[in-house]
Amino acid sequence: MKLLYIEPYYGDSHRNWIKQFKNYSAHDIDIIKLPGNKWKWRMHGGAISLAEQFIKQNKTYDLILCSDFLNLPVFKSITANYTSNIPFVMYFHENQIAYPWPSHDPDKKLERDFHYYYINQTSALVSDWSLFNSVYNKNSFLGGLEEYLQKMPDNQNMNTIRQIDKKSSILHLGCELKKFDMHKISQQNKIPNILWNHRWEYDKNPQLFFDSLFKIKKLNVDFNLIVLGEQFSRYPEIFDIAKKELSDEIIHWGYCESFEEYSKWLWKSDIIPVTSNQDFFGISIVEAVYCNSKPILPNNLAYPEIFDISKNKKIFYNNESDFFNQLHYEILNFHNENSFSNEIARFDWTNMIKHYDKTFSKLKEKFSEKS
Repeated sequence: MKLLYIEPYYGDSHRNWIKQFKNYSAHDIDIIKLPGNKWKWRMHGGAISLAEQFIKQNKTYDLILCSDFLNLPVFKSITANYTSNIPFVMYFHENQIAYPWPSHDPDKKLERDFHYYYINQTSALVSDWSLFNSVYNKNSFLGGLEEYLQKMPDNQNMNTIRQIDKKSSILHLGCELKKFDMHKISQQNKIPNILWNHRWEYDKNPQLFFDSLFKIKKLNVDFNLIVLGEQFSRYPEIFDIAKKELSDEIIHWGYCESFEEYSKWLWKSDIIPVTSNQDFFGISIVEAVYCNSKPILPNNLAYPEIFDISKNKKIFYNNESDFFNQLHYEILNFHNENSFSNEIARFDWTNMIKHYDKTFSKLKEKFSEKS
């Protein structure tokens, strides 16, 4: 099957996902894209530039797949003469309704963030099908959409929620997990290595993470700290405070330039305490757990789904006090054996790709029958 992927924000997890899907898939996949920066402008204006790219390349496709950053109504209207018989499928890596905006963002202060909700809503409405990377992503989008529309003065179009729901399903992320095996390190740490491997952003709630470690240090409990993750020009101040306060515990601080270095630090880690306020899947956590870090997870977001809370209740916490107590306990009682790696390996592309290829083949057949 000939498939086109359209990505207004070709960076980070969006870029990695489609590159890996293209590499493992039996389908023939082309990509048209824009750089992964200036995300607001990509959502507003990206569709025009991408439509121009599409028309210039003069190719036909069996199915067009796009990310949730695309303003699909705009793209479809510009390319209508070329795409009227091609099914469109939207893949939601995230949704703007449930994504927590930082308080310093000017659009949030001026209550202009609603417009990005509307782009997601109308795009899902005009797509033939929507795929979400987790049940949480889908439910938070549809539930948040209801709350958003209720704020509108009239013509709220609440029926659109049901319309979107009827043509939506879940397709979990595929991850390249087995590539970590080539850098595996077997070691027995005398004291536990605590891991942070997320972006240095407010939505990952580094305040709770570091505040808890400050308290544990004051109890004279020994631990080491590994801080990885991408750092931006503007990041939470708590990172600078933690670098000073936990200088004796830090064994690595900062972004790893190579995959080999990143992998080795993951294999050296023992515990990954997760404090995020936002995660629609949790790739960095899946990677760490595959490398034998024991997770401590909030009982919300996508985590109960991805890590199957019905089987693993003990690794979940319900509030900040609960988090601290659980982290304290795990540091005092850590061990190097982990039973979650094999379980999380189901998300490796070698296990996911048949399901992916079958999903898109079935969607193509579904809409071919309609036409």
